[in-house]
Amino acid sequence: MNPRSFSLADLFAIAAETVPERDALVIGDTRRTYRQMAERVERLAAWLHARGIGQGDVVGLQMYNSPEYLEAFLAACRVRAVPANINYRYVADELRYIYDNAAVKALFYSAELEPAVAEALDAAPELKVKVRTGGGTPALAGATAYEAAQLDDTAALDAIRCSGDDISLLYTGGTTGKPKGVMWPHEDLFFGCLGGGGFYTPADGPVKAPDELNERIRKAHPLRFMPVAPLMHGAAHWATMVSLFAGHTVVLNDQHHFDAEHVLDIAAAHKLNGITIVGDAMALPILDALKAQPGRWDLSSLFLFGNGGAVMSAHIKEALKPFLPPNVYFSDGIGSSEGGQLGMGAKPTEGGMIKIAARPDLKVVVDGQRIAAPGEAGILARSGHLPLGYYRDPVKTAETFVTIAGTRYAITGDAAAIAEDGSIIVFGRGNNCINTGGEKVFPEEVEEVLHMSPQILDAVVVGLPDPRWGQKVTAVISLRPGATLDVDALRALCREHLAGYKVPKEIVTVPEVLRSAAGKANYVWAREVAQNASSAAAAAG
Repeated sequence: MNPRSFSLADLFAIAAETVPERDALVIGDTRRTYRQMAERVERLAAWLHARGIGQGDVVGLQMYNSPEYLEAFLAACRVRAVPANINYRYVADELRYIYDNAAVKALFYSAELEPAVAEALDAAPELKVKVRTGGGTPALAGATAYEAAQLDDTAALDAIRCSGDDISLLYTGGTTGKPKGVMWPHEDLFFGCLGGGGFYTPADGPVKAPDELNERIRKAHPLRFMPVAPLMHGAAHWATMVSLFAGHTVVLNDQHHFDAEHVLDIAAAHKLNGITIVGDAMALPILDALKAQPGRWDLSSLFLFGNGGAVMSAHIKEALKPFLPPNVYFSDGIGSSEGGQLGMGAKPTEGGMIKIAARPDLKVVVDGQRIAAPGEAGILARSGHLPLGYYRDPVKTAETFVTIAGTRYAITGDAAAIAEDGSIIVFGRGNNCINTGGEKVFPEEVEEVLHMSPQILDAVVVGLPDPRWGQKVTAVISLRPGATLDVDALRALCREHLAGYKVPKEIVTVPEVLRSAAGKANYVWAREVAQNASSAAAAAG
């Protein structure tokens, strides 16, 4: 047996050897034990290897949640290829950009997505392996049905020694421009994003060697967790790997969209111990469902209600508590594609989005050039286990990954400041900050208050150009069914909780607030919608 590395393939193999008969994955009516998944990963890896896919080749994963997603990811890792997530919502032009930027050599895609794949293949001249998941006969020339992509003879894999230096490619959402592929070495991803094997046992800290996972898995009580966001979202994928490398069972949403009642059905049916969501866009519908049907769901097994990727408002968290077990733990995490897991915390009393404990690898950086003094505002940055940079983009890499006083940092884009006690207060995404009359307004704090209104189903806040103020705070909202907009009442609510300059000067209603599949706000879309509405109003009079 080859010595184990911090390759993700090796880490999963350790878990599979330790608890082979435990369920690794449950989705809908499908179950995979660790042994079953490991065997399927090996056979798929052998098939890829036989077709010339190996070290450094990018393997695109354009799939809905499925066992095949994780198997293909791990199989790519097993042959030292580079797995890359591809948003299943992308249309042909967006796919052409990804296929070209990633120079994909192999592509796994869900059957339902085949027409979009076919339309964009002209941008993938290097693509030599196409695999369709979800059953049926592939329509694309040269494509293979997933279940046929299995090779029983796996002996050729014995010569492949995985490494912690192997790369996993995480494409960002592209809400502020073209998606960028973040190059994470496996070892850095394991420690920087997945807790290094110490997520469930923080007192023990990260492991020092891969085989230490074996003993930790054996000692741990098996748990069942569900990341509600889709696997193609980085945070959900990371959460899944954290649980798999701990020997726990991952339960996935088997629908292609978020439905609060269905999520609660899964939580009750599988007696989940924890779920992780993405902000108010998921928390509020869950709360609405629990209010509408109290007592329908037995959630007594739940002890963790986690949140990350977007703000979960404090008032929604408090409203959820009566419907959950009294000992449930709410966790708010913050992270980024470039910085990994940045910490967990709570809403600070002194203002801001989240307050996280001081850590030696976390700093606040000013102008990308120096470390901020206590109380000074800047951008949150992290050192230590970091990505190599952006795939095929040295300019953006140089902008995001900087060296200050001999230490390399990832500049996260989150506006932050050091509190008096040394902890870090994060205010929101710096590139979304609104400057109105010289005052800074972070959209997240206004969105949190708007979500308090019984009129509002969802809200995104942006800044529009204004001749007097420079920018004006503008809210793009969708209303609850049957609700009518009372602008005066809404602004009064905002004034109750916010300084006057933070109150939206314009309010634009839309049938639905557009978000990513993971529930993240799309500020580019919201700004365009708000600007079009403002221009139309100005033209009318």
